[in-house]
Amino acid sequence: MLKKNSKIFLAGHGGLVGSAILRQLKKKGFKNIIFATRSKLDLTNQQKVTNFLKKNRPKFIIIAAAKVGGIYSNNKYKGEFIYENLMIQSNLIHSAYLSGVKNIIFLGSSCVYPRLCKQPIKESYLLQGDLEKTNDAYAIAKIAGIKMCESYNNQYGTNYKCLMPTNTFGPNDNYHELNSHFFPALIRKIHKVKTQNKKNLSLWGNGLAKREIIYVDDIARACIFFMNKKIKESVINIGTGKDYTIKDYAKLILKIIIPNKKIKIIYDLSKPNGTPRKVLDVSLAKRYGWKSKTNLKDAILKTYKSYLNSK
Repeated sequence: MLKKNSKIFLAGHGGLVGSAILRQLKKKGFKNIIFATRSKLDLTNQQKVTNFLKKNRPKFIIIAAAKVGGIYSNNKYKGEFIYENLMIQSNLIHSAYLSGVKNIIFLGSSCVYPRLCKQPIKESYLLQGDLEKTNDAYAIAKIAGIKMCESYNNQYGTNYKCLMPTNTFGPNDNYHELNSHFFPALIRKIHKVKTQNKKNLSLWGNGLAKREIIYVDDIARACIFFMNKKIKESVINIGTGKDYTIKDYAKLILKIIIPNKKIKIIYDLSKPNGTPRKVLDVSLAKRYGWKSKTNLKDAILKTYKSYLNSK
């Protein structure tokens, strides 16, 4: 059982999800959280990771560190995505085992599931079909992380849990023009339409691809919730269980950011749509007593305010 003074190592504390987990841990009264910046600890160097964990001896590790990006960067930099993610997670999982750390939360991604699998997506659909080609390198790395956790649990009796979040958004997101995920990219584009007083919004693809999104604080709460849960399964989906089209999200953000103004949406059909539909079956998480709580409109407003403050 995790106590408020238990030592927790949070890998990736500076990112979108990591920073939210750090906020939630502090809010919940955890007092012994350790983390290291990239300049202090290179997670792709196994010896340095092992030395760090053996020296600090955490009771629990949360792996929120990863190389992430949107459809463009996932497709263009496949070598970097597969190498860095394999190294980061393998070093942390194996070094945790070598250091006697029995408890890990490993954060994966909903992109580990087959491109055309049945919807909503159950955890059992893993490895049941072909992956989305634009981000298969990232997905394969994450699948390897899941299988590594499962294998160590089987062989060494560890308690390594894998949470698979859906598309995540919130404060501290990446809004880069080419490397961001679809939701922060929409916020950036719509803000540009507003500030430049444009009449049109251009979207990649036909706008009909369906996506499920979740506010980052809900992911953070899920991590803390499952840290203290005894579970039989190695993989648990974390999402809202609701999905909408890219077009729907664009219209909603337009209403929030540019109310009372008619903006025409133009579709760039030369650009890819990505996976046609992706919504998670979250019934397993609900059976254990967890569900997302944040209202979507409130979450978008908080995220937009954070975006404005970061500019």
